[in-house]
Amino acid sequence: MGAGNNRRAHRDFRTMTLPLHRYFEDFLHDIRPTPSQIKEMREGHARLRERLQADTALAGGFVSMFLQGSYRRFTAVRPKDDSRADVDLVVVTKMKESEFSPAQAMSCFKPFLERHYKGKYRQQGRSFGIEMSRIDMDLVITAAPMEAEAGTYGELLKAEASLSSLRLDEDFSSEPLFKSDRQEEALWKLHPLRIPDRDLGAWQDTHPLAQLSWTHRKNDRCGRHFVNVVKALKWWRLVHLESLPKRPKSYPLEHLLGDCCPDGIDSIAEGVVRTLEAFVDNYALHAAAKIVPSAEDRGVKQDVMARIDGNDFAAFHEQAKKAAKLARKAFESPDAQTAAPLWRELFGGKFPSAPEGGSKKSFTPHEGGSGGVDSGRFA
Repeated sequence: MGAGNNRRAHRDFRTMTLPLHRYFEDFLHDIRPTPSQIKEMREGHARLRERLQADTALAGGFVSMFLQGSYRRFTAVRPKDDSRADVDLVVVTKMKESEFSPAQAMSCFKPFLERHYKGKYRQQGRSFGIEMSRIDMDLVITAAPMEAEAGTYGELLKAEASLSSLRLDEDFSSEPLFKSDRQEEALWKLHPLRIPDRDLGAWQDTHPLAQLSWTHRKNDRCGRHFVNVVKALKWWRLVHLESLPKRPKSYPLEHLLGDCCPDGIDSIAEGVVRTLEAFVDNYALHAAAKIVPSAEDRGVKQDVMARIDGNDFAAFHEQAKKAAKLARKAFESPDAQTAAPLWRELFGGKFPSAPEGGSKKSFTPHEGGSGGVDSGRFA
């Protein structure tokens, strides 16, 4: 966002209005993955790790397995309309890309998958998809890291070795993504991993831990609100899916939101408003020309927007403009009875309603369920 826009944002937010903290807490509670999904992710992760470590053909080349993606970054939202959740797992091996083609590397895992997941797995361009009863696991195979870095990946395996130690979002959004600055620094310095791309027939760079580290730092700079801003705006996309193009979504969308969300926000509501407004300002020229902005991945020199179509981006930008105006209007509303319907228009029925006849500026959170807030629990 340019200097002029920064000045505008500063002026606008000096006389701020209703961040509706407790409403947003309840909203976020209802868009997080369900307890049954979390339970199956934990159990599926643990069972897969144990089977890999016990497999006589693969155990000798196994270095580590760790969770990556939006569940690890705490930016995942509950799949809408009973869709299945996807959880991404990286398996670090000792395979050297000089000795294995991408196809050969992936073939090494097929006998294992046939034994344990017969009829439930499918090979994809860069991973294997494993279908569980309520979730899908994407298994990403990687080549050997530098020898000096193998120990760091081994520590990741220990950190996720028990069901209780594996953190899969839930209510951890206010916690740091790393246990210590030392751990975060160690992961940030790692070189990219190499993954086999079946379609390209080549090994490609990936650095999921750099994405995680960047998100950790950004979340700190945003008062631990950033990951929740991302959740809220991912949910906005799901609610308005019929009027939005298929892409951008998932990590490419999260990446752009990260580039647009200003540091120093004081609430989720403020973050939503200012991120949408920055998105509209930053990419107005791209949208007008139907050009997709480039966005280099964190830690890897790859454009995360490479697969997005210019017409789709322009259509997405147009909807983002409408969302930005609606969010600003909700944020500057004088009371909850005015603001809540506007936030519900933006986020759908998961955002709590304001009670009829309730106090306009005092709130208590609702306890369970989605949608309305019991007027009897208002102060």
